[in-house]
Amino acid sequence: MNTDGWTGQSACALQAAMRLSNERFAEHLGIGVRTVAAWHQKPSLRPKSEMQQLLDTALERASDAERARFAELTSAQPAADPRLTEDPNIVAALEWLDRHARWAPGTSRRRVAERATAIDPQSLRDRGARRGWVSQRDVARTLADYYGTASLFTARCGDHLVNTSILTSTDWLDLDCPLAPLHDRLTVASALPEADLQLDEHAADVAVQRLAETLSMNTRMVNSPLYRLLDIEPAAQHLSGSLGVTHFVHYALTMDLLEGELVDAIAAGGSSPMPLRDRYLPDVASVLDLSNRLCSGGVLALTAIARPADPFRGEADYLLLVQERSGSVLNAARRLAVIPKGFHQPLNDVRRDAQVGATLRREMEEELFGRPDIDNTLGQQLSADPMHPSKLSEPMSWLIEQPGRLRMECTGFGLNLVSGNYEFASLIVIDDEEFWTRYGGVVEANWESESLRQYSTADTELVTELLTDAAWSNEGLFAMLLGLRRLAQLGGERVKMPPFEWEISQ
Repeated sequence: MNTDGWTGQSACALQAAMRLSNERFAEHLGIGVRTVAAWHQKPSLRPKSEMQQLLDTALERASDAERARFAELTSAQPAADPRLTEDPNIVAALEWLDRHARWAPGTSRRRVAERATAIDPQSLRDRGARRGWVSQRDVARTLADYYGTASLFTARCGDHLVNTSILTSTDWLDLDCPLAPLHDRLTVASALPEADLQLDEHAADVAVQRLAETLSMNTRMVNSPLYRLLDIEPAAQHLSGSLGVTHFVHYALTMDLLEGELVDAIAAGGSSPMPLRDRYLPDVASVLDLSNRLCSGGVLALTAIARPADPFRGEADYLLLVQERSGSVLNAARRLAVIPKGFHQPLNDVRRDAQVGATLRREMEEELFGRPDIDNTLGQQLSADPMHPSKLSEPMSWLIEQPGRLRMECTGFGLNLVSGNYEFASLIVIDDEEFWTRYGGVVEANWESESLRQYSTADTELVTELLTDAAWSNEGLFAMLLGLRRLAQLGGERVKMPPFEWEISQ
């Protein structure tokens, strides 16, 4: 008995029919487990002739029950996930993929449905574990090698040297820019969709895989609008630049795929090719060519909350909040990051929401003060003005009630080589000690965080140890370092940190 030609998908179907793990299936065939993992990652892959023969033999020697299950898996029409036709976000992604892959309408729906049936959820969890072993240092080192002479952000913290994958310049750092209208001056040049894009066969296939995995793992995907950066001119105490508008599915099915490809290549020993990176972001010139590529990004801030002296805790300090990202998010999953952290995107007002401070205030409401009504992953936004004073949470209302209670600054800007994203590193400082006394008990991270950690600016040893943790995301570490550097200038005796000096590595 044999098939009409094995593919990675049909090989995975045989594995599922035999109910074997990757390791046991590889042992059964007498091959390496990495080959089995490759079939899961690339279902359209056609094994070489000798591998085809091994699979033929395995199928011939299978039990009647196993062959019946295999026939059912390979001949039956895929069970249609209702989200393929009912979820407007998935439908939008499928339509986008058909259009940009130059496929007939409905092609991507059929391909995603077929691919989803061959996915083993446990293999995806195993892959997630392998990706978790890849450290921030591994990512920074690999990207430095790939791009050569890129000007990457590096910091010295006491005796420690910390490297990142953030491309930046001296003019983009130590901005100390208040996130208020006179200083926060990003503008929207156009809200029209960007120029057309044609996906090649590999890029389209990886996009199909992303959507199939999204369905299989029940991952949230919301096709909300995002800003895309066209031009940027950050300067001391001033942000200016121009933005366009795109949609999340464009980002999720193109640039956001670079991170997974990169981490998988590192996990495989660094020898695997990276065709998506070679296509979308092949060199430093392409990274800097903002107007001719998709450059989405985000705003993230170190939050520092003043606390009074305490007979049990000790002297007056700032509380620092650090999150471990959930495994359910599409980017920087299970990495350390500052909080809040979110995409730079409009809610209802494309022009007003372009301000970095607007995104940061919204993320504070969502990620720190528990407002689910502005989380666009939970439902449609129907409010005309979600950030109207009458709708603010009690903690946010208290903070803006009097000037000086809430300080928000942009500390630096960079382009993250992981996915080409722009990053506005920022600092949130609450200097009024009364805030923590009143509202410390209601500060709570949302679903995007696996856990929320506290650190004290009076604890030099633990904070220094935190900065050298290999679990950071590169953008999170960038914001943390610049935020602490600025906080040391503002916080006086509350901040007992080693000196932080940044460098631009070449």
